[in-house]
Formats: sequence, structure tokens, C-alpha cells
Amino acid sequence: MNLAESGIRLQPSTMTGLPDEIGRPNYTRTECKIGIVHIGVGAFHRGHQAWYTDTVLNANGGDWSILGVSLRSDRAQQQLRPQAGLYTLVQRNGETVTKQIIGAIQDVLCAPQDTHKILEAIAAADTKIISLTITEKGYGYDPATGGLGVAQSDIAADLETFRDQPHTQQPESALGFLIAGLQRRRATSNSGLTLLSCDNLSNNGDTLKAVVTDFARRVDPQLSSWILSHVSFPNSVVDRMVPAITASDLAALTRESGLKDPAAVFTETFSQWIIEDRFIAGRPEWELAGAVFVSNAKPFEQAKLRLLNGSHSLIAYLGQLSGYQHVHEVVSDKLFAELLERFMEEVVPELQMPEGFDLHKYQRQLLRRFANPALKHRTAQIAEDGSQKIRQRWLETVRPGPAEAFSAHALALAGWAKFLEQSRDNGETYLITDPLADELLQVLARHETAPIGELLNSIGLQHITSQLTEFLALADGYLKQLQKQGSQATIKAFLAETL
Repeated sequence: MNLAESGIRLQPSTMTGLPDEIGRPNYTRTECKIGIVHIGVGAFHRGHQAWYTDTVLNANGGDWSILGVSLRSDRAQQQLRPQAGLYTLVQRNGETVTKQIIGAIQDVLCAPQDTHKILEAIAAADTKIISLTITEKGYGYDPATGGLGVAQSDIAADLETFRDQPHTQQPESALGFLIAGLQRRRATSNSGLTLLSCDNLSNNGDTLKAVVTDFARRVDPQLSSWILSHVSFPNSVVDRMVPAITASDLAALTRESGLKDPAAVFTETFSQWIIEDRFIAGRPEWELAGAVFVSNAKPFEQAKLRLLNGSHSLIAYLGQLSGYQHVHEVVSDKLFAELLERFMEEVVPELQMPEGFDLHKYQRQLLRRFANPALKHRTAQIAEDGSQKIRQRWLETVRPGPAEAFSAHALALAGWAKFLEQSRDNGETYLITDPLADELLQVLARHETAPIGELLNSIGLQHITSQLTEFLALADGYLKQLQKQGSQATIKAFLAETL
């Protein structure tokens, strides 16, 4: 039986039998201590931060191996542990495909069965960085205040548990795990470390610092003081399109390379990581893989959130209504391509980029990336958890005043509201995925044509809606058009009216 027929399972012992075109680690994995604990070891982490770290280990070795942590599912553990943490990274750009075995992750722990080990890992003296990709909804923050969302169920449960058991062993939320682990760290090693958010969250490091210190202050004021002097929270910007993995992707990998790898990740070739260089206990030389270290990540964050992620959300909601399943299908539609350009034109004047940064070149690059047919990035995946995304992706761009200056943003917001009705233009239905789905659907149930302002108020954005009455009125008008005419006709009319 030849290799292509065998479908071998990825293991250190089988890497020598792989086709030559598949790259593999050139370092001795067992000699690298764990220096990073990563919470949220999903496809994006494996396609982004773990790839950067693997590049550093290939170049220099060092004690920067990753211990993955999953708090919500044992799927990653079941995929990675049988193959010693190894997995295949497949990068695609049109017809160009490269494959590489990534060895940076040594193991994956999973709550609740591994809770004790997770807390010990956070406290371990060798651990220098705790990084996170837990999505916007995982941070337990209140969008109205930027502080801790004490009413959120998992946060409220953890606060109550910590009050009853000040050194709890069974937290529920990511913040609860961080606090419990930092309590142990303070009591044992007293050495500092860095908490590094890698999520698409406005001011992600500052936001993480705010919720962690707020949580600590409520349960252990002395810990809160210790955190302020022993823990750093750099802001960072992450950028790589990592679509959800499909059965056809995995089957193609086995067919092309003879490799059976349920943990494989499929990405575009482009990757960007911009990080504020504030690491209290050291860091890998991620710049060897192309990471850029800066003193202030804010301008880059705004450009990425508002141009890339903002465009992605517009594509997702209006594309879903039109029946498009993938991003590249949406942008191949001339109506959507023109709408995207209008949307970006509204964003650019609101950005203040460092000298030498070419925003128009960045826009063109984004459009090429969106159009990559090999990526098959699903609009349904991007459309998830909209209540956690639209503020930083859309609303923070919009200023009070004449609404026409942000008419494409108003249409995008109307697309989100129409998407919540769970029915496409052709009558097909679907279910929305959002942590605040109940609140949003209750508003829809009370109003045949729900005012968008009420939808935003129901998810805690009253401080924004009170300032944008003219903009919201314009969005409500577009929503009525979408409900009456459908997305294609509404976009066509919008483009004709806003020349």
C-alpha cells in the first residue's frame, strides 16, 4: 500500500514518511520547556500564534513551547493529544498550496477534568505568557462601561464562588481561571508574566487589564494590587483568515498527501501580527516570523477592525441575506464589490495612521484577500456573535452629524438587523448564533419592524444610540427597504442614490 492510500495518522514517528514537500519541525520538541499557556486552542490560534512560535523554535529553539487550554470543549484535546500536539498547517492562495507540520503545541488541557493542571500551569514559574483567543464574548466585559460584566451568567457564578471559596478550584469563565491561576502564582513563585489578548477586540490588552483587575478587586484586593505591578497587558492586532475546517478539506489533505490529520488547519498565505512590546517576563522573537513590535498598536487596530473586520461583517450579513455561502462569492458580485469600496471610503478619513502606512494599498490588498477562491471562508461563520462585534467594527467609525457621511455603515447595520429575522431573501430560514440572541429576538417579537436603536439598546449600547439618532433613522429606512425589496434591490438602489 503506498502512502497516498494508507492515510497515516500524524505522529512524530511517521513524519519521516511524509512527502518531501511537507515542512516539519527541525528542533527537538522534548527539549523545549513550556513558556506559553494559550487559552482557546482553536483553528485561529493554530493558524496564527502557534505558527509564529513554531517559526521561532525552528530558528532558535528555546523554552517557548505552548500548552493549549480549552475551557468549553474537549474537541481540540481529542484531535491533538493522540498525535502529540502535531498538526498540519495548509496555506492557500489561489492554486498555490503549501503544507507544514507545526510542533509548537506540546499538549492540550481541557476543563473541567484538567482544571487543577490548568491552574498549576498558569502559576508555573516557567510560564512567561498567557495568551488568549476566546472571541469577543469570552472576556466578560460590559460594552457600556468597558468594565466587568457582573450580570453575565458565568461571571456572576464565578464571583459568587470566589466569595464563598476565596481560593476556588472550579472556576467557569476564562477570567475565573486567570484569577484562580494568578492567586496561585502570587502565593508560590511571585514572578510576573504577560497576559496577551489575540482577539478582535478594541484595545484588547487594555480591555483585558480592566476586566481582570476589576474581577480581582472584587474577590481579592491584594491580588489586584499584585497584578498591577507584576502583570503586563500589551495590545495586539492579529490578522489571518482561518475558515472553519470542513470534511472536504481534510479529505483533500489525505488524498493529496496521504496524511490523516483531524487537527489540520487551512489558512490564507497572508498573516500579520502587530504587538506592543511590553512583556514583563520576556517573549519569543516573533519578529523572525514577521511580527511587528510597536509602542502603540491603536492605529493599526482601528484600521484592521474597521476596514477588514468591518467589511467582513457587511459581507456576512448582506451576503447571507442574498444567499451567498462564501466571502469570495460575495465580492465577485459587482454590486457588493462597489458597496465594499463605498464602505471603505467612509472609514479611511476616520483613521490616523503612522507616516508611511498606505491605506489605499491596504484596501486593495484586502479586496484581493476577500476574493481568494481557495479559502472558502463561510459567511455564516463570520456572522456569528454580531452583538459582540458591531460596536468596534462599525459604530466606532460613525460620528454624530449628517448621517449621509456614513450611509454605507447604516446599510450594513440594517443588514445585521434584517439578518436577525432569520430569513433570507428567498425565504430560506436559519438560526442565529449570538450570546445575546434572546434579548435581540425579544425586541423583534415586540415590533413588526423593530427600530434598530432598540436592538442596540437591548445589548447595552445606549451610550452610542443616544448620540447617533440621525444615523439610526437612516439605518431604519434601509431596514424597511431590505424587508420590502430584498438585499440585491436595496444595494442597487443605494448605489444609485449615493453616487
